[in-house]
Amino acid sequence: MPNTEGPVSVMSFSSMAVGSVQQPLGPPAAECCVLDSCIPESFDLGKTLGTGSFGRVRFVTHRATGKHYALKILKKAAIIKLKQVDHINSEKTILKAIHHPMIVNLYGSFHDERHLYLALEYVVGGEFFTHLRKVGRFGNDATRFYAAQIVSIFEYLHSKNIVYRDLKPENILLGADGYLKLTDFGFAKIVEQRTYTLCGTPEYIAPEVLLNKGHGKAVDWWTLGILTYEMMVGYPPFVDEDPMGIYQKILAGKIVFPRSFDKHAKSLVKKILTADLTKRYGTLRGGVDDIKKCKWFSSELPDHYLSASTIAAHLKHVTGAVRCLKQSVVNVCL
Repeated sequence: MPNTEGPVSVMSFSSMAVGSVQQPLGPPAAECCVLDSCIPESFDLGKTLGTGSFGRVRFVTHRATGKHYALKILKKAAIIKLKQVDHINSEKTILKAIHHPMIVNLYGSFHDERHLYLALEYVVGGEFFTHLRKVGRFGNDATRFYAAQIVSIFEYLHSKNIVYRDLKPENILLGADGYLKLTDFGFAKIVEQRTYTLCGTPEYIAPEVLLNKGHGKAVDWWTLGILTYEMMVGYPPFVDEDPMGIYQKILAGKIVFPRSFDKHAKSLVKKILTADLTKRYGTLRGGVDDIKKCKWFSSELPDHYLSASTIAAHLKHVTGAVRCLKQSVVNVCL
């Protein structure tokens, strides 16, 4: 946790986070090796944490060490049937290659005849999506606090030519300290220049993806703009009951901002959510610095906002349910 004395800008925190990833913050190599040699019987299975098209994620306890993990259990038959082999292999390869304090760690992978298993870091705070839906929307300071962390994550990934391509509240977890943890790298890809795969969640897809013009790192900055809007308003800027209606609104590019929307946040979102890549922030000559130096991020948070006690209190206030994080670990085992 960063030490703060006096006023701190949001991006000073983000810069510290980016700088800190030069340290070996990922799982120790020895622990990875141990879990790579595991079998399903190496774990005591707890509750299901989530489900998906290929399987589910279970809370587990490693019998030999007593450590807790989120075990992603994927059905091989479903992966092959839905032609997702490349995506799964890419997710595993990328997660093993990256280490960032706000990205979920992969501690090992193994398989049996029917399933592929990914032993992931267990994040006690749960889905960001759940917290956002409970309160409806976040205030300006909380939105800046979380958006700054996404900037830090994308800056790190892009430095390794990795495009995430699937930012949305459902793919973000909250740690016990209130900081974000990005998860689900199924659509992430190493992209040197452009790729042409149509992927993503309808409300978050960038115009260049819809138009099949080829896309790269710029799509991630687009999703940052969408998420920032959703955090402050409670829903994405482009919504419709039908996906085609959503796509039409994305291509039209008209965004309605509530009066309560912070003016500096509005300015940044408008500069990110532009279809013209020669004008979109994050893709210009200044790169990510254009975003980091904008007025919204350069303005100061209250001097106590990044303290551990304040973040914990904020998390408790947001969820209305996280009263004892240690107890939640016990409960999930039942």
